Amino acid sequence: MSDLALTRRAAKVADEAPLAKAAAIAAALAFLSLFFLAPLAVVIAQASAKGFSAYWQALAEPDARAAIALTLTIAAVVVPLNAGFGLAAAWAIAKFQFAGKNLAVTLIDLPFSVSPVVSGLVFVLLFGAQGWFGGFLAAHHVKIIFAVPGIALATLFVTFPFVARELIALMQQQGTAEEEAALTLGAGGLKTFLSVTLPNAKWALLTGVLLCNARAMGEFGAVSVVSGHIRGATNTIPLQVEILYNEYSIAAAFALASLLALLALVTLVVKLAVEARAAR
Repeated sequence: MSDLALTRRAAKVADEAPLAKAAAIAAALAFLSLFFLAPLAVVIAQASAKGFSAYWQALAEPDARAAIALTLTIAAVVVPLNAGFGLAAAWAIAKFQFAGKNLAVTLIDLPFSVSPVVSGLVFVLLFGAQGWFGGFLAAHHVKIIFAVPGIALATLFVTFPFVARELIALMQQQGTAEEEAALTLGAGGLKTFLSVTLPNAKWALLTGVLLCNARAMGEFGAVSVVSGHIRGATNTIPLQVEILYNEYSIAAAFALASLLALLALVTLVVKLAVEARAAR
């Protein structure tokens, strides 16, 4: 199809009837209002229902502080590991040819197709007291399930595709011409990576890190299976919210939920800023 035909088709799509445009915009706004703005408004309203002092008291409660600290700790461990893995995996898949390349891409997408609860159960079957490695771990006094290492492993599994997926598409689109030019001019493999590949992928890397961080802090299913719900020890923010809600501590539950919502909004704003900067 010629460029002129493509231009005419694009113009035709852009010149749809005003009624059709209005209907499409209204449907999109209604969807956003129903599934995003309304729940966010409910969280904020419920969290502030008893005033700022009650809100702050709910966040300052020892179990809540422990949940916040654990959530931030897990994110601080998981995100750098996934950033390193995603960068290495994307570099290998996009820039090189090797046996098993398609299998590697499939395995990267595996957490997207497996329920987080099933993922957590797999770790229990591997590292639990009755699991494959349970006896060995117990003999060496190593505790993974119902402890922080299990939470980190489960979160690492469900979040590792985010950085890799952001980078693979970009690196494949960029091709290998610049790297080949750098190698031709005498640059080594590491120098080529640091001076050519990494700078070209920095914005996609940052976007993937933001998405990974958001998922790590908000993960519930896999963490719920491996954590044991031990107050002040293995409860992340989502798990603590569930416990408070089940105990009818509604204001405290929504106070913690509002903190997660705030972190999600900050992540969204930063992601939009990164994408706008990358586009420029």
